[in-house]
Amino acid sequence: MCKKLQWMWLVSLLCLGQVAWALAPESISQLYGQSALDFKQISIRMPEIAENGAVVPIEVQEIHPRDGAYVTEIAFYTDYRYDKPIASFKFGEGSVAYVSTRLKLSQTTNLYVVARWSDGQITAGAKNVKLTQGGCGGGGGGSYVAQNNSYYAPVPILPNYDLAQREQYASIVANPVRLAAEHPVSTFSIDVDSAAYANVRRFLSGGTLPPPDAVRVEEMINYFSYKYPAPATRQRPFQLSTEMARTPWNSNSYLLRLGIKGYEVPVAQLPPANLVFLVDVSGSMLAPNRLPLAQRALHLLTQQLREQDRVSLVTYAGSTRIELEPTPGNEKEKILSAIDRLSAGGGTNGGAGIQLAYQMARQGFIPGGINRVLIATDGDFNVGISSHSALIELVKQARESGVSLTTLGFGMGNYNDKTLEQLANVGNGNHAYIDTLSEAQKVLVAQMAGTLHTIAKDVKIQIEFNPALVAEYRLIGYENRLLKREDFNNDKVDAGDIGAGHNVTALYEVTFVGDAGRVDPLRYGSKVQANARDKEFAWLKLRYKDPQSSHSQLLEYPLQRQLARDLAQTSDDFRFAAAVAAFGQILRNSEYTGQYRLEQVMELAQRARGRDDQGYRAEFVRLVGLAQGLQPLKAKIASHREQR
Repeated sequence: MCKKLQWMWLVSLLCLGQVAWALAPESISQLYGQSALDFKQISIRMPEIAENGAVVPIEVQEIHPRDGAYVTEIAFYTDYRYDKPIASFKFGEGSVAYVSTRLKLSQTTNLYVVARWSDGQITAGAKNVKLTQGGCGGGGGGSYVAQNNSYYAPVPILPNYDLAQREQYASIVANPVRLAAEHPVSTFSIDVDSAAYANVRRFLSGGTLPPPDAVRVEEMINYFSYKYPAPATRQRPFQLSTEMARTPWNSNSYLLRLGIKGYEVPVAQLPPANLVFLVDVSGSMLAPNRLPLAQRALHLLTQQLREQDRVSLVTYAGSTRIELEPTPGNEKEKILSAIDRLSAGGGTNGGAGIQLAYQMARQGFIPGGINRVLIATDGDFNVGISSHSALIELVKQARESGVSLTTLGFGMGNYNDKTLEQLANVGNGNHAYIDTLSEAQKVLVAQMAGTLHTIAKDVKIQIEFNPALVAEYRLIGYENRLLKREDFNNDKVDAGDIGAGHNVTALYEVTFVGDAGRVDPLRYGSKVQANARDKEFAWLKLRYKDPQSSHSQLLEYPLQRQLARDLAQTSDDFRFAAAVAAFGQILRNSEYTGQYRLEQVMELAQRARGRDDQGYRAEFVRLVGLAQGLQPLKAKIASHREQR
């Protein structure tokens, strides 16, 4: 009897649904003054089947402005709510319309999306979602359409030019100019991350300038490879090279480049690896540039693994799960099949996921091998341990086990760069942002050895400037890597690690005594006496530890004024790094680049491209060109906001 009633109820509701599905398109069209909208113009991504009461993730693909018009509003309707929107989102002039939201639905329906354009045009799209629920009294009996008591809970998304209000970035205050007579010593930790560059590329390619705090200049510079001399043997894990010339954006100063090249280890000679893939499968990872891209990225890495390597797969959403126990790297079909089975939905209990991943890494720990957790996520932690400080403390404690952490960032709109970057910092690892499969190939295949295998840890740089020769200096970038002077000799203070084959670049803007500086010297300051070391304008020191050691080793180098040369006489690498540094600072609205323009950045980079087998430098030139075109748009948007 129960099943018969259930079937009759289902048939009656389906009949009502057919009537609603016939009425909704016509009624929605009339709302917009149209005879019949074409509901095939907008692409909607959402699951075809969902449980009654579940939060259904929905994404409207990016709608770019066309000549003379842009989207002003996107509205959502259903078969049972077509007289007014269940949710709507406003967009400003020049924005790229994109919506990623979640709706709580309680019955099968078509979801209708309607976009209104600034020139009066209307475009639309539709997609069906079937909702199911267990049978009478909760016992078996198949599935049926839920009762008609729809409840909608939209989560708004901001227009693209306001993404910075939802995406999270650590605040960065540019390093100030320092007088050598007052502050002769500069100390910082190295940084091999490259996430900021890929993230900036995502913004520019999407038609918006990045928020200033998304631009970490050192990561922009370190995204590129440079032809630094490599160490001949493993006894010294890296080699230093230096170069100096007039600063392109300031004729009164010199640009000092410190270049570090790590020892290269062929993939075949890497130690055996114990890897844990930790994948965020929460609802926020539904979009194509999130979980599906993460799966393809892990495919690329899996193809590089060897028989002696081991892989585990852990997922987290509202809860955690072990999807794959430790599996030899040559069992690729088994690993790839586990990756392909993943699907997105639910909350984001990242803290529990991290704990389980480290537990798996400790269980499979390989002494002397590579032991690393790789987390693929948008960083949107909202269940369990979710506060920034608590997550940082969790990873700090976990790193003591000898397991490193690599964070791979995905997605846009709710991307939490702040947490992912700092988790990698404290996890003795590295941070990358994966915006395309090409970027995944660069990070996980071309640079696999550097990403996975650490050759030197806790690498610190300290430079003492000679005030008899140097009036003032400024470190470009590394703002969140600064250390106290006494931290340099303290082996308990954590610092950045260098992977096999990695190169690290640091730039100082140096003004010598006699040149016009930015800061006036003190009237009553003591005069610096010349001494026998006046040919040395600085003394450079590096500290590092062997990956298996807790005691650091010291390297020291004198830097002499004769290092300086004309900009035209420097290497392509020097001039290209200078162009990237200028671009990063301009994107950050830096006061230190003066009147230097993007056209000059482009010209400097074009002439310094050199050999560019992968096309990365050509792409940089293209991004500078995009930024050029967007600067007037940024001013126009700012003016529009002020008028509102």
